[in-house]
Amino acid sequence: MNRLSPSMAAVVEWLAKEDAGVGDPTLMAPSQARAVAELTNRRWNSDLPEMADAQTVVHAGMAARWVVPENDRGTEAILHVHGGGWALCSPATHEGAARQLANACACPVLTIEYRLAPEDQFPAGLHDVLSAWRARSPDRRWSIAGDSAGANLGLAAMLAMIAAGDELPACGLLFYGVYGADFDTESYIRNAAGPGLTRDKMMRYWGWYAPEEARDDPLVAPLTADDDALRALPPLYLNAAELDPLLFDSEALSRRLLTLGRTDVFDRVPGVVHGFMQMSSVLPEAREAFEKAGNVFSKITVESR
Repeated sequence: MNRLSPSMAAVVEWLAKEDAGVGDPTLMAPSQARAVAELTNRRWNSDLPEMADAQTVVHAGMAARWVVPENDRGTEAILHVHGGGWALCSPATHEGAARQLANACACPVLTIEYRLAPEDQFPAGLHDVLSAWRARSPDRRWSIAGDSAGANLGLAAMLAMIAAGDELPACGLLFYGVYGADFDTESYIRNAAGPGLTRDKMMRYWGWYAPEEARDDPLVAPLTADDDALRALPPLYLNAAELDPLLFDSEALSRRLLTLGRTDVFDRVPGVVHGFMQMSSVLPEAREAFEKAGNVFSKITVESR
C-alpha cells in the first residue's frame, strides 16, 4: 500500500487541523469556493523567493503576473496556467509556484487570469490561454507550463495549436494534470478519499467545466487525442503525485507518448498528494520537483537551439 512520505504526512496533518472548519469547496457556491481558495493558498505565498522584477500586467486583455528571476538567461519565457479545477485559484494563489518555476527555469513566467467555470465553461478558459499565447512577445522563445487543470488547458492549447498550424511552444511542463474523464481508473479508486483531492471533488469539478457529451473532445480530455496529434507535440516534461486520483491520467499519457517513439520525461513522485508543488515553502519534494522540471527545461531549450 502506498504511504505518505514523512514530510508529506506532516503537512497533511497540519492542513487537517488548520482547515478543519473549511468544508468542501465543490459543495459551495463558486464565488464562495474561490474566496476560500484565495485565503487558504495565502500560506503558500509568504516569504516568496526574491525576483529581479515582479509586477501585475494586462496581457491579451487579461490581468496577469509577470515575474523575472535574477538568474534570467534572457532567451526564454513561460506562459503559466494555474490549476484549481478550472473553477478556482488565480495568479495570486500560484505566485509562489510561478517564482519557483522562474528560478528553476532561469526565465520569466507569465501567469494569466483566465475565465473560470462554471460561469465560463469550456472552451472559454482554453480560448483565453490561446489568446495569451498569440499575444506573446517576440523577443523570447516561449514554453507553456501548468498544474492540474492548468496542465489540462496547457496540453489542450498545444493540441489546438497543432490543429491550427500555429507556432508551438519550445516545450511543455505539465504537473499532475487532468487529461481524461474516466473516474474508474485504478488511481481514482485507490485514492478516492484523498487526502486532499478526492474522486467526488474531481467529478464535481468536471461537472462545472464540461458536460458529459463534450468529454470525448481532445481539447477537453486530451487522452482522447489521436496519435498524429500527440506525435506532433513539442517535447514534454510530465510529473504525477503517487497518492493522487489523477495519477493514471499522467501514466496513461506517458505510455501513449512512449509507444509513439517519443522521449518525453515522466516523473512519478512517491509519497505525495495532488497539488504538492504548491507547498514548496514547507515540502522538500515540491522544491525537488521544480528543480527537476527546470533541469529538463534547460536541457530541452538548450538542445533545440
